[in-house]
Amino acid sequence: MNTTPFSTLRVISLTASDWPRSDRDQPQVDATTRLPALGERALVLGGGGAAGNAWLIGVIAGLFEAGLDVTEADLIIGTSAGSTAAAQISSASPTRLLGHILSGTHQQRTGPVGSPSGPVADHMRRTSEIIAVAEGAADMRRRLGAAALELDAASDGSGQRRWRATVSARLPSQRWPERTVQIVAVDAHSGQPVVFDRHSGVDLVDAVAASCANGFGVPPYGIGDTRYIDGGYRRSSENADLAGGYGRVLVLSPLGGRTRAPLDWGMHLAVQVDELRASGSRVETVLPDSDSRNAFGSDLTDPSTRPPAARAGYDQGRALAQQLTEFWR
Repeated sequence: MNTTPFSTLRVISLTASDWPRSDRDQPQVDATTRLPALGERALVLGGGGAAGNAWLIGVIAGLFEAGLDVTEADLIIGTSAGSTAAAQISSASPTRLLGHILSGTHQQRTGPVGSPSGPVADHMRRTSEIIAVAEGAADMRRRLGAAALELDAASDGSGQRRWRATVSARLPSQRWPERTVQIVAVDAHSGQPVVFDRHSGVDLVDAVAASCANGFGVPPYGIGDTRYIDGGYRRSSENADLAGGYGRVLVLSPLGGRTRAPLDWGMHLAVQVDELRASGSRVETVLPDSDSRNAFGSDLTDPSTRPPAARAGYDQGRALAQQLTEFWR
């Protein structure tokens, strides 16, 4: 089980020459060097690819239009696709974000609704092999980072530039919000978890791009001299334990709280929820219902899943609004 305390995670070291001139005078501080400022309400947004991001926006929009605005949380934690959603809901209304998904042009599925294929299947195979031989969560992260860096060594750097442009286009604003948003990634060199916030001296686009560097089609993401991989490898696709100390914690998990790691590593969501409750937090989790899972299909990275996933999430959010309003308020 990963028991790395929040206050002792790795500090990022960046070289001044790696930053645009306007950013070089900013303090290079990592969010993990500080204990969180405890508050009342925390919103945790887990990873889950293109479909998961759309589902998150749909759920939040459904709650919003039913009268519950969870974007006003004191803390928003985003991991992988959830980091994109965290940045999006911090600078645009859920209704606008939902409308953008539903009105956009998306490619249709080109393959059968069955087992993943292509890059996704290759990635799942490689990561499953690494998990199978790892001695624990920390060893898994180190091995995953090393494998990602090996692939990255053969690249010419153009993939990172394209990925940054893609992430930038997804965000309504390029600036960190004033509210507390924390974005999770993993240092590919050391395997150590990193949490970025607006005090970290890292652009919002770079933080989100690092958190989403999942390994299939997205290489390790470089910030300064360091490369980062998907924040879902820290502990889980949700990393809900980072909300410790908050009175009420709402977790939206596109992957349903599951983990591919051995259960005794304690990386599944249920363990984190038990830990939060034991420390005094009230916790509610929202997992995809059957309609949402059907909308996801077998490949959550498929862009064609976004409209149906968003619609299913919206319906689920509206259905849960009354129950969650009593909890949240």
